[in-house]
Amino acid sequence: TAQASNLNQVRYMAANCANCHGTNGNSVGGIESLAGYDRDKFISVMKAFKSGEKPATIMHQLSQGYTDEQVAAMADFFASQPKNR
Repeated sequence: TAQASNLNQVRYMAANCANCHGTNGNSVGGIESLAGYDRDKFISVMKAFKSGEKPATIMHQLSQGYTDEQVAAMADFFASQPKNR
């Protein structure tokens, strides 16, 4: 179905974040976890990375690859993920 396909696309996009932020947003290192992250804050931070307002080593580049709709979908995904801690 379309909804399942959309969820798979969001999971695929979120998987790109796993290298630094952990599987499903649960970081195991010094980088901030995204699991359970506030949806609006996620969107705001991603916009700040994209505009260059928020300094970063790589996030300013990665954020440019996502549309506003994709960022909102990832925000929903991470907000719905349970924190491991």
